[in-house]
Amino acid sequence: MPRFDGAIFDLDGTLIDSLADIAHAANRTLEHLGKPVWPIEAYKQFVGDGVNFLFHRALPETVEDAELLARCVAVYKQEYERSWDNLTKPYPGIPEMLEACLAHGLKLAVFSNKPHPFTLACVERFFPAVPFSHVVGQGDRFPKKPDPSGAIWIASQITSQSHRIAYVGDTNTDMKTATGANLFAIGVAWGFRDIPEIREAGAQEICHTADQLKNLLVSRRA
Repeated sequence: MPRFDGAIFDLDGTLIDSLADIAHAANRTLEHLGKPVWPIEAYKQFVGDGVNFLFHRALPETVEDAELLARCVAVYKQEYERSWDNLTKPYPGIPEMLEACLAHGLKLAVFSNKPHPFTLACVERFFPAVPFSHVVGQGDRFPKKPDPSGAIWIASQITSQSHRIAYVGDTNTDMKTATGANLFAIGVAWGFRDIPEIREAGAQEICHTADQLKNLLVSRRA
């Protein structure tokens, strides 16, 4: 039998390449508020921990200015809502990887720090044929990652053996979530952060392609 009963995936930087749409929406927000903008590549270090932290990093004065942060978040949500799928697309091989996992009987889920409505919209837009058992974004139900509560709950709905669930992500936040939930931590090299960062945060395996990830997820125990 396969070594895993299921897999929980991060979304941005893992299943979908959404960096440009996030960056453009954030930069339009900063422009709206009369603040300096950033190159797209800079957002690789800004994303991953939710919208509040995105602006803490892109506009550090929001750390001490709650009113400014609230304005940033409100404008950003409006900007992102009208442009979230302009350039975003699945990474190469991801749809085929998901299809292979399903064919081998794995249960699949998504747990993201992206706001829940946008998480649902992205999954429905880019993976309409994938029957994810659970799709959970940032909201009131669970604390945001790296708090493992959401991942623990999703895993418990799939199996009583947490070590037979993989958590797949591209950031240190994802790896901390996986280890905190006692899940098998898989880092991907095509996302927003560097391999040393995700390895140091607890990645048990690093996958460089979707095909390599597929083979790992559907592999059988010796």
